[in-house]
Amino acid sequence: VQLQASGGGLVQAGDSLRLSCAASGRTADIYIISWFRQAPGKEREFVAALRWPNRYTNYADSVKGRFTISNDVAKDTVHLQMNSLNAEDTAVYFCAAYSQLYYTAEFAASSDNYPYWGQGTQVTVTS
Repeated sequence: VQLQASGGGLVQAGDSLRLSCAASGRTADIYIISWFRQAPGKEREFVAALRWPNRYTNYADSVKGRFTISNDVAKDTVHLQMNSLNAEDTAVYFCAAYSQLYYTAEFAASSDNYPYWGQGTQVTVTS
């Protein structure tokens, strides 16, 4: 599985941005696809997860109500719609996926469980 993230940019606080993650290769093997982010000097943190077959979603508390993860099955693409952005959302955003047929919120929130990663896309929010 190969993942290609795009859509980052420089925006002002309160603005919206949509990230995309295009999957290729053995996409039928994907079970969970997620977004993580890493701010300068901080550890990579979980943002949102989507269960590929049935579109069940889960979010970090810090983005709940502002971010929405969704998938376009026909295009093998996952989107992260980010609204009401603030400076704390500034980070490099990564999409990641795993094939293991196992899900708990805690398991999906750990970057250690993801063998497939896209390159990061920078999101910068100015206040």
